[in-house]
Amino acid sequence: MKLRRTMLFMPGNNPGMIQNASILGADSVILDLEDAVSIDEKDAARMLVRNALSTLDFSGCEVVVRINSIQSDFGYDDLNVIARVKPDAILVPKATSDDIEEIDEILSIIEREEGFKLGSIKLFPLVETAIGLENIRETILASKRNIGVLLGAEDLTADMGIKRTREGNEIFYARNRVASICKAYKIDAIDTPFADVNDVEGLIEDTKRAKAIGMTGKAAINPRQIDYIHDVFSPSMEEIIYAKRVLKAKEEALKEGKGVFSLDGKMVDAPIIQRAENILLKAKLAGIIRE
Repeated sequence: MKLRRTMLFMPGNNPGMIQNASILGADSVILDLEDAVSIDEKDAARMLVRNALSTLDFSGCEVVVRINSIQSDFGYDDLNVIARVKPDAILVPKATSDDIEEIDEILSIIEREEGFKLGSIKLFPLVETAIGLENIRETILASKRNIGVLLGAEDLTADMGIKRTREGNEIFYARNRVASICKAYKIDAIDTPFADVNDVEGLIEDTKRAKAIGMTGKAAINPRQIDYIHDVFSPSMEEIIYAKRVLKAKEEALKEGKGVFSLDGKMVDAPIIQRAENILLKAKLAGIIRE
């Protein structure tokens, strides 16, 4: 399991932010060559990100690069240059199954040329159109490199011709669809960023809504959002204590030859045991517990 509670967007043309990426606390950083970079700075940003990946120590922080669409004038150059310095993953904007298949093939060629392990550069489709949302299953199945899907609600609501709101009712279906399909294929479902960096209460509530329907993490656009998102997506001490009690009771039940047992008057079976194991694993990965 790779912990992706937060994926922090940062402009690919901001050397100061990129240099500090490893100390900001996000589980993953997304070095953005697309929306955050103006057309006249695309080439310079690409080289900056390439050099950063070649020289900086990101101290275990996952590094994802959002390239420009391969339908644009910049996408193929982004892919060719960035893949050769081996980011952990490529974030593909407005991803389609055809895009993912083509990028997979290009990455395989580059990996062979550079001597990288085949399939080592992963993919993250970005769902931000109505057609992309409805075709998400095909997009996921287009490559074994896919490790997650990121929902982009700003572009999606623009495509739908609807207003993006603080409450997020307009993306309820999109969130559910992304979360459900990603769970079915055992990959991460990353929620859309919360745009108002000064609205902490709104961020927390929005993150809780995303978690409640099965999202596994959330994108961030400002380092100040990281801790609040982590608090929501990290197991609470109450959950950890109960998970430990479940596993202890499981061991005792096994000694007695029981497959199903009760705890606090409630039946405990395989799904509850699995949930307890996942909670403790997440707690270990988050550094909350050691044992």
